[in-house]
Amino acid sequence: MDLQNMNLAEQFVYYFKENGSYVFSQFLRHFLISIYGVLLAAIVAIPLGILISKRHKLADWVIRIANVIQTVPQLAMLSILMIGLGLGVNVVIVTVFLYSILPIIKNTYTGMKQVDKNALDVGKGMGMTSWQRLYMIELPLSISVIMAGIRNALVVAIGITAIGAFVGAGGLGDIIIRGTNATDGASIILAGALPTALMAIITDWILGMVEHRLDPAGKTSK
Repeated sequence: MDLQNMNLAEQFVYYFKENGSYVFSQFLRHFLISIYGVLLAAIVAIPLGILISKRHKLADWVIRIANVIQTVPQLAMLSILMIGLGLGVNVVIVTVFLYSILPIIKNTYTGMKQVDKNALDVGKGMGMTSWQRLYMIELPLSISVIMAGIRNALVVAIGITAIGAFVGAGGLGDIIIRGTNATDGASIILAGALPTALMAIITDWILGMVEHRLDPAGKTSK
Protein backbone atom coordinates (compact mmCIF):
# COMPACT_ATOMS: atom_id res chain seq x y z
CA MET A 1 0.00 0.00 0.00
CA ASP A 2 1.35 3.42 -1.02
CA LEU A 3 1.37 5.52 2.16
CA GLN A 4 2.54 8.64 0.31
CA ASN A 5 -0.79 8.91 -1.53
CA MET A 6 -2.80 8.76 1.73
CA ASN A 7 -3.81 11.75 3.79
CA LEU A 8 -2.81 11.98 7.45
CA ALA A 9 -6.06 10.49 8.79
CA GLU A 10 -5.79 7.49 6.44
CA GLN A 11 -2.15 6.94 7.41
CA PHE A 12 -3.12 7.12 11.08
CA VAL A 13 -5.90 4.51 10.68
CA TYR A 14 -3.64 2.28 8.58
CA TYR A 15 -0.86 2.43 11.21
CA PHE A 16 -3.32 1.40 13.93
CA LYS A 17 -4.62 -1.49 11.81
CA GLU A 18 -1.11 -2.78 11.25
CA ASN A 19 0.34 -2.03 14.70
CA GLY A 20 -2.66 -1.95 17.04
CA SER A 21 -1.35 -4.68 19.35
CA TYR A 22 2.03 -2.94 19.61
CA VAL A 23 0.41 0.41 20.46
CA PHE A 24 -1.77 -1.25 23.10
CA SER A 25 1.21 -3.02 24.70
CA GLN A 26 3.14 0.25 24.84
CA PHE A 27 0.04 2.03 26.22
CA LEU A 28 -0.17 -0.53 29.04
CA ARG A 29 3.58 -0.36 29.68
CA HIS A 30 3.42 3.45 29.78
CA PHE A 31 0.54 3.42 32.26
CA LEU A 32 2.14 0.84 34.57
CA ILE A 33 5.46 2.74 34.71
CA SER A 34 3.55 5.90 35.69
CA ILE A 35 1.47 4.05 38.29
CA TYR A 36 4.48 2.34 39.89
CA GLY A 37 6.36 5.62 40.30
CA VAL A 38 3.37 7.45 41.80
CA LEU A 39 2.48 4.56 44.15
CA LEU A 40 6.04 4.46 45.48
CA ALA A 41 5.90 8.23 45.97
CA ALA A 42 2.57 7.94 47.81
CA ILE A 43 3.99 5.28 50.14
CA VAL A 44 6.80 7.68 51.11
CA ALA A 45 5.13 11.09 50.76
CA ILE A 46 1.84 10.50 52.61
CA PRO A 47 3.47 9.41 55.90
CA LEU A 48 6.03 12.21 55.46
CA GLY A 49 3.23 14.74 54.89
CA ILE A 50 1.48 13.53 58.03
CA LEU A 51 4.73 13.79 59.98
CA ILE A 52 5.50 17.36 58.93
CA SER A 53 1.93 18.43 59.68
CA LYS A 54 2.79 17.62 63.31
CA ARG A 55 6.31 19.10 63.19
CA HIS A 56 6.12 22.61 61.74
CA LYS A 57 9.86 23.31 61.79
CA LEU A 58 10.53 20.15 59.79
CA ALA A 59 7.82 21.05 57.25
CA ASP A 60 9.73 24.00 55.76
CA TRP A 61 12.86 21.94 55.15
CA VAL A 62 11.07 18.94 53.64
CA ILE A 63 8.98 21.07 51.27
CA ARG A 64 12.03 23.10 50.24
CA ILE A 65 13.96 19.95 49.35
CA ALA A 66 10.98 18.64 47.34
CA ASN A 67 10.76 22.03 45.58
CA VAL A 68 14.45 21.84 44.62
CA ILE A 69 13.82 18.46 42.94
CA GLN A 70 11.02 20.05 40.89
CA THR A 71 13.40 22.73 39.55
CA VAL A 72 15.60 20.12 37.82
CA PRO A 73 14.51 19.63 34.18
CA GLN A 74 13.00 16.19 33.63
CA LEU A 75 15.40 15.20 30.84
CA ALA A 76 18.35 16.28 32.98
CA MET A 77 17.03 14.20 35.89
CA LEU A 78 16.78 11.16 33.62
CA SER A 79 20.37 11.71 32.48
CA ILE A 80 21.66 12.07 36.05
CA LEU A 81 19.88 8.93 37.26
CA MET A 82 20.97 7.02 34.17
CA ILE A 83 24.59 7.34 35.34
CA GLY A 84 23.81 5.30 38.45
CA LEU A 85 20.93 3.11 37.31
CA GLY A 86 21.76 2.57 33.66
CA LEU A 87 19.18 2.43 30.87
CA GLY A 88 15.68 1.04 31.23
CA VAL A 89 12.46 1.23 33.18
CA ASN A 90 13.99 1.72 36.63
CA VAL A 91 15.37 5.14 35.68
CA VAL A 92 11.92 6.38 34.66
CA ILE A 93 10.18 4.93 37.73
CA VAL A 94 12.66 6.68 40.03
CA THR A 95 12.25 9.93 38.07
CA VAL A 96 8.44 9.72 38.35
CA PHE A 97 8.87 8.94 42.06
CA LEU A 98 10.99 12.05 42.65
CA TYR A 99 8.66 14.40 40.76
CA SER A 100 5.58 12.95 42.47
CA ILE A 101 6.90 13.61 45.98
CA LEU A 102 6.12 17.35 46.07
CA PRO A 103 2.42 17.38 45.07
CA ILE A 104 1.60 14.46 47.36
CA ILE A 105 3.53 15.85 50.35
CA LYS A 106 2.05 19.34 49.95
CA ASN A 107 -1.51 18.09 49.60
CA THR A 108 -1.14 15.69 52.52
CA TYR A 109 0.28 18.51 54.65
CA THR A 110 -2.47 20.92 53.54
CA GLY A 111 -5.23 18.36 54.09
CA MET A 112 -4.02 17.52 57.57
CA LYS A 113 -3.71 21.19 58.53
CA GLN A 114 -7.27 21.90 57.33
CA VAL A 115 -8.86 19.34 59.66
CA ASP A 116 -11.29 21.05 62.04
CA LYS A 117 -9.62 21.41 65.44
CA ASN A 118 -13.01 21.05 67.14
CA ALA A 119 -13.35 17.53 65.69
CA LEU A 120 -9.94 16.65 67.12
CA ASP A 121 -10.91 18.06 70.49
CA VAL A 122 -14.08 15.95 70.48
CA GLY A 123 -12.05 12.84 69.68
CA LYS A 124 -9.59 13.67 72.42
CA GLY A 125 -12.47 14.20 74.84
CA MET A 126 -13.83 10.76 73.94
CA GLY A 127 -10.54 9.23 75.04
CA MET A 128 -9.11 8.52 71.57
CA THR A 129 -5.35 8.06 71.29
CA SER A 130 -3.35 10.10 68.77
CA TRP A 131 -3.32 7.10 66.38
CA GLN A 132 -7.09 6.69 66.68
CA ARG A 133 -7.63 10.38 65.96
CA LEU A 134 -5.37 10.06 62.93
CA TYR A 135 -7.18 7.06 61.38
CA MET A 136 -10.73 7.91 62.47
CA ILE A 137 -10.78 11.70 62.12
CA GLU A 138 -7.79 13.31 60.38
CA LEU A 139 -7.29 10.93 57.45
CA PRO A 140 -11.01 10.63 56.55
CA LEU A 141 -11.35 14.44 56.59
CA SER A 142 -8.19 15.05 54.54
CA ILE A 143 -8.32 12.09 52.12
CA SER A 144 -9.92 14.07 49.27
CA VAL A 145 -7.11 16.67 49.40
CA ILE A 146 -4.51 13.89 49.46
CA MET A 147 -6.22 12.28 46.44
CA ALA A 148 -5.97 15.60 44.59
CA GLY A 149 -2.19 15.49 45.07
CA ILE A 150 -2.01 11.91 43.78
CA ARG A 151 -4.20 12.92 40.84
CA ASN A 152 -1.86 15.80 39.90
CA ALA A 153 1.19 13.60 40.35
CA LEU A 154 -0.15 10.86 38.07
CA VAL A 155 -1.04 13.25 35.26
CA VAL A 156 2.47 14.73 35.40
CA ALA A 157 3.94 11.22 35.59
CA ILE A 158 2.30 10.26 32.29
CA GLY A 159 4.15 13.12 30.61
CA ILE A 160 7.45 12.21 32.26
CA THR A 161 7.11 8.58 31.18
CA ALA A 162 6.72 9.73 27.57
CA ILE A 163 10.28 11.10 27.56
CA GLY A 164 11.48 7.91 29.26
CA ALA A 165 11.75 6.36 25.81
CA PHE A 166 15.03 8.27 25.41
CA VAL A 167 16.57 5.98 28.05
CA GLY A 168 15.13 2.76 26.65
CA ALA A 169 12.08 2.46 28.92
CA GLY A 170 9.59 1.96 26.10
CA GLY A 171 6.04 3.25 26.39
CA LEU A 172 4.17 5.50 24.01
CA GLY A 173 7.15 7.84 23.84
CA ASP A 174 8.93 5.10 21.88
CA ILE A 175 6.29 5.37 19.15
CA ILE A 176 6.65 9.17 19.07
CA ILE A 177 10.44 8.87 18.67
CA ARG A 178 9.97 6.38 15.83
CA GLY A 179 7.68 8.88 14.15
CA THR A 180 10.24 11.69 14.40
CA ASN A 181 12.84 9.45 12.77
CA ALA A 182 10.54 8.34 9.91
CA THR A 183 10.31 10.17 6.59
CA ASP A 184 6.51 10.49 6.74
CA GLY A 185 6.16 10.07 10.45
CA ALA A 186 3.32 12.46 11.32
CA SER A 187 0.80 9.62 11.60
CA ILE A 188 3.20 7.58 13.77
CA ILE A 189 3.75 10.57 16.07
CA LEU A 190 -0.03 10.93 16.41
CA ALA A 191 -0.32 7.21 17.18
CA GLY A 192 1.89 7.81 20.20
CA ALA A 193 0.79 11.31 21.18
CA LEU A 194 -3.00 10.86 21.06
CA PRO A 195 -3.10 7.78 23.34
CA THR A 196 -0.77 9.61 25.74
CA ALA A 197 -3.13 12.60 25.87
CA LEU A 198 -6.14 10.28 26.15
CA MET A 199 -4.51 8.41 29.05
CA ALA A 200 -3.89 11.69 30.92
CA ILE A 201 -7.46 12.93 30.32
CA ILE A 202 -9.13 9.66 31.38
CA THR A 203 -6.86 9.27 34.42
CA ASP A 204 -7.57 12.83 35.54
CA TRP A 205 -11.33 12.32 35.04
CA ILE A 206 -11.47 9.03 36.96
CA LEU A 207 -9.34 10.29 39.85
CA GLY A 208 -11.38 13.51 39.88
CA MET A 209 -14.52 11.44 40.46
CA VAL A 210 -12.78 9.44 43.20
CA GLU A 211 -11.62 12.68 44.81
CA HIS A 212 -15.18 14.07 44.74
CA ARG A 213 -16.63 10.91 46.27
CA LEU A 214 -14.06 10.97 49.07
CA ASP A 215 -14.73 14.65 49.83
CA PRO A 216 -16.63 14.83 53.15
CA ALA A 217 -18.45 17.96 51.91
CA GLY A 218 -19.58 16.05 48.81
CA LYS A 219 -20.92 13.18 50.95
CA THR A 220 -22.90 15.43 53.28
CA SER A 221 -24.46 17.36 50.38
CA LYS A 222 -26.15 14.23 49.00
